[in-house]
Amino acid sequence: MPAETRAAGSAARRLDGRRVLVIGAGTRPDDDPESPVGNGRAIAVLAAREGGSVACADVAAEAAGVTAGLVSAEGVKGIAVVGDATDPEQSAAVVDEAVRSLGGLDGLVVNVGIGLGTGLAGSAPEDWDRVLSLNLRAPFLAAKYGVPALADGGSIVFIGSTAGLRAATNSPAYDSSKAGLFGLVRHVAKEASVRGIRANLVVPGLIDTPIGRQASARRASRTASFERIPLGRQGNAWEVAEAVTFLLSERASYITGQSLVVDGGLNAV
Repeated sequence: MPAETRAAGSAARRLDGRRVLVIGAGTRPDDDPESPVGNGRAIAVLAAREGGSVACADVAAEAAGVTAGLVSAEGVKGIAVVGDATDPEQSAAVVDEAVRSLGGLDGLVVNVGIGLGTGLAGSAPEDWDRVLSLNLRAPFLAAKYGVPALADGGSIVFIGSTAGLRAATNSPAYDSSKAGLFGLVRHVAKEASVRGIRANLVVPGLIDTPIGRQASARRASRTASFERIPLGRQGNAWEVAEAVTFLLSERASYITGQSLVVDGGLNAV
């Protein structure tokens, strides 16, 4: 069974009738037939299984289209939206297209991130600017344009990283940008609360995704960390998606401004 169609458990229809925009919904093509699904695609597909219609946004048109097709195969509306999340005009246009196509917006997920540079000495100022532009500027823009478009009582979920909790990688830009998301989510939660809109942060640890495998290939210390995970394994994108759909749903109606760590206990011991 293709990785894109696998998920644990059965859907509880937690998002019935809700309209969700997932920014960063694509998984890049991979020649490996056993390549795992990425977080954004798993989030979009699980949201569809939970009854939501989903706008699948990505900078890569093909990746967005594949995810939208998987969403539609679940019997709900799935559309592909293409745009650069770091560009203000394109970010606003992505939100506008999602609202127009879905008839409104109840949920927003921001799943973006790259890491560049090796230590302070090996990180060029251009690396810093590029990483901060995608990892922190893009979530800010998504919130700036997404909050006014969300229906009252809506929900925003940002996807962070346990690199925001400690110096977990060799990229100072990546670690710093992911730490900044904790401050951004608290501010968004404060501003948006006047309309009952919640904002939270999901913080994945070592997750088996295509990007995660690339990171392991470049950095042996990441693979060595697997042995320290109390649950004894990496997580997968479906487990991240379960946390996201919970926070999007009314089951998390009294949770805002918080971070939910999904790391198998790695950062707790």
